[in-house]
Amino acid sequence: MTKLQAAIIGVGFVGKVHAEALRKLGIPIWGVLERTEDLSAKAAESLGDVRAYSNVDELVADEEVDVVHICTPNYLHHTLIKAALLQGKHVICEKPLAMNSQESLELVELAESTESVGAVSYNLRYYPLCQQTKAMIQGGRIGEPKFIHGSYLQDWLLYPSDWNWRLEPEVGGAQRAIADIGTHWLDLAMWMTGLEVREVCGDMATVIPKRKKPIREVATFDSKLEVHPSYEEVGIHTEDYASILLRFDGGAKGVLTLSQVSAGRKNRLWIQVDGTKGSLCWNSEKPNQLWVGRRDQPNEILMKDPSLMEPAVRKYASYPGGHAEGYPDTFIQFFQEFYTYVARGDLDAPQPFPTFQSGHEEVLLCEAIAESANKGQWIKIHD
Repeated sequence: MTKLQAAIIGVGFVGKVHAEALRKLGIPIWGVLERTEDLSAKAAESLGDVRAYSNVDELVADEEVDVVHICTPNYLHHTLIKAALLQGKHVICEKPLAMNSQESLELVELAESTESVGAVSYNLRYYPLCQQTKAMIQGGRIGEPKFIHGSYLQDWLLYPSDWNWRLEPEVGGAQRAIADIGTHWLDLAMWMTGLEVREVCGDMATVIPKRKKPIREVATFDSKLEVHPSYEEVGIHTEDYASILLRFDGGAKGVLTLSQVSAGRKNRLWIQVDGTKGSLCWNSEKPNQLWVGRRDQPNEILMKDPSLMEPAVRKYASYPGGHAEGYPDTFIQFFQEFYTYVARGDLDAPQPFPTFQSGHEEVLLCEAIAESANKGQWIKIHD
């Protein structure tokens, strides 16, 4: 695995997370690319002895690079992924995969035709107790899943002075809360249960119709730290909130509520799966606990401990019981699975990580939810 080398495009908040995970795995970062040559040079300097690229063509033409990590604003994903795939690179891209389903489908097909491996960073799968939840459901521990429900709530865009590029449709996409955080929940729900969403009925709202856009650029989450005195007032056309009714395979039902304007909820993904024999519930703000609900005996809290987990998923817990694992660790587990797969070279083997196909399916869901909200009716998911 250490023979493979990586390059990172975009070294902001999540790009730094990617870099840290790669370093912990011993995977060399060969180079980085930012919007300008000066920013590339600064990013390269911050990471040590790595190359600073001046443009994407230079990066993808570099034969020393095996895997390209794309950590840029959403509108750049399609162009950058396509450039990398056409040069035979493997790709890990932040979600969403693309701005629309036409772009995402093209990328799925291009990865197949170029025999490249593509993954999308639905990293929340790699919390140890998310892996445990999936194993328990697939093992029949709660019977047949009948109801999947929950929410993903944040407060980082609560005030009109809060700003980020995700608020601009031409940069972040037509859907915001749905694409940015909703797809994480939807990916977990389908992956954990093995059930696909077949129909959606959505409701969306822009709670803050006008915001104060700073004159100078603001890094992700920095608006929570300071209010910028120089700004322009702009209209907002993406959703702060959404609630979605869901119909899964086999008659299972679901409901999801999303918000980026819920005070006090810093980053709370809450998901519960109710089955015919029991229930499981996981909360991202308490990621080392899994609630197990029962009808005929006391409920329990399963603490993250490899010795108490299903044997097949113990490998996703790096530390013994009582030693907390969190957000950065999910990227380590994700990248280890991806790079191990690529290093083996058997591209016909099943891909155990979230693939470009997973990313394409999430884009289809986003579009269907938006269509449903606009039309006020149930919408079927079409390939």
